[in-house]
Amino acid sequence: MQELQFECQAGCTSCCQVDGYVYITEGDLKRMAAFLGMPARTFEEKYVYRTRHLLRLRKPRGSQCHFLNGRGCTVHSVKPTQCRAYPFWPEVLESREAWKEASKTCPGIGKGPFIPFEGALRAANEMREAYGTMYDS
Repeated sequence: MQELQFECQAGCTSCCQVDGYVYITEGDLKRMAAFLGMPARTFEEKYVYRTRHLLRLRKPRGSQCHFLNGRGCTVHSVKPTQCRAYPFWPEVLESREAWKEASKTCPGIGKGPFIPFEGALRAANEMREAYGTMYDS
């Protein structure tokens, strides 16, 4: 792939509706807590599940994320690395087929400006660095 066409669509929260977990970094935790005016420890106790190697947001009943409401993401300006990088995740960029599959749930794929593949790879590498244990082979 040389270029990818993508642009987030106004009002779209399709990526937020995908089943799975939202993983966060220590930096994400601190930024989100500060944005919400909470101490990091309080934010973590309320919203974060910590494992030995990863942090992830807790899922509320009946929703994928505490920070998603009818108007969109309430922490959009400080959203986690995973959210910010989508759809340029390593597993989505691994093949044309994976990109095409992602387009079934992401209406921004195939719209907007063309993005050099190298730019998409930078976002994918940010994911690899942020969540190394998920991508170690």
